[in-house]
Amino acid sequence: MSLEQKDIELLERVIYKNGDDIAVSVARSFERLEERIDSAESRIYSRLADIEDKMDSGYHDLAHEFIEIKGGIGELARAREVSSELAREFALAE
Repeated sequence: MSLEQKDIELLERVIYKNGDDIAVSVARSFERLEERIDSAESRIYSRLADIEDKMDSGYHDLAHEFIEIKGGIGELARAREVSSELAREFALAE
């Protein structure tokens, strides 16, 4: 079952008419993702500041803090991977 020319033209019109909505939706998704990345980055910097404070008072709690930072960095890396995948999918959709 192949698509007929009229079906292809109908699909093209729908995509053309909704192109702006799709672009806005993708742009908003990127904005939300950027906000999450910024938030994760802020949490990491906050945790780093906490670590500096603990280093001044002693080294006994450092292992626990490093584990939390590693988790934060993992979140950031995953968010960046998702961002890259979305960008590739968006580029392919164009």
